[in-house]
Amino acid sequence: MNNKDYISIGKIINFFGIKGEAKIGYDSQSHLKNAKRVFLMDDISKRELEIQSVRFHKNFAIVKFLQINDINELIQYKGQRIFVFKSDILKNLKENEYLVSDLIGCSVYTEDEEKIGEVVSISANSSQDLLNIKNYIGQISQVPFVNEFFPSVDIKNKKIIIKPIEGLLS
Repeated sequence: MNNKDYISIGKIINFFGIKGEAKIGYDSQSHLKNAKRVFLMDDISKRELEIQSVRFHKNFAIVKFLQINDINELIQYKGQRIFVFKSDILKNLKENEYLVSDLIGCSVYTEDEEKIGEVVSISANSSQDLLNIKNYIGQISQVPFVNEFFPSVDIKNKKIIIKPIEGLLS
């Protein structure tokens, strides 16, 4: 397996207590809740850990790994990102849910097949994600990623159809 087979779902920010629990900043609660095992990887090593328990506290997750039972075992991993198999995430996605990494680089077309631009990044908003779409002259428009504006998303062909209302792309 190569690094494209994995996706980061969070980062070990610190320890929590003395029994080896990790304080983790996460991207998605559901990705972390559904994970049974995670991987800590750097350029030279990879360690697999089983998740014993997950609870959410303020804006962090408190995770207990089966193999780590003391603060001294955990401290060496502070600052490391945690990964899962991308295939595990994909099978748990609901309809009309996508990975950010799969949306970036998609071409955006109107229903009349006119190319509008390309998704260059995603911004989080309190109510929904915003697709940042760069047009052919380099301007970026932020468009709420909702079904009303995006009736079709084809990840396999990297093509998204937009149904813009007046002023949405300016």
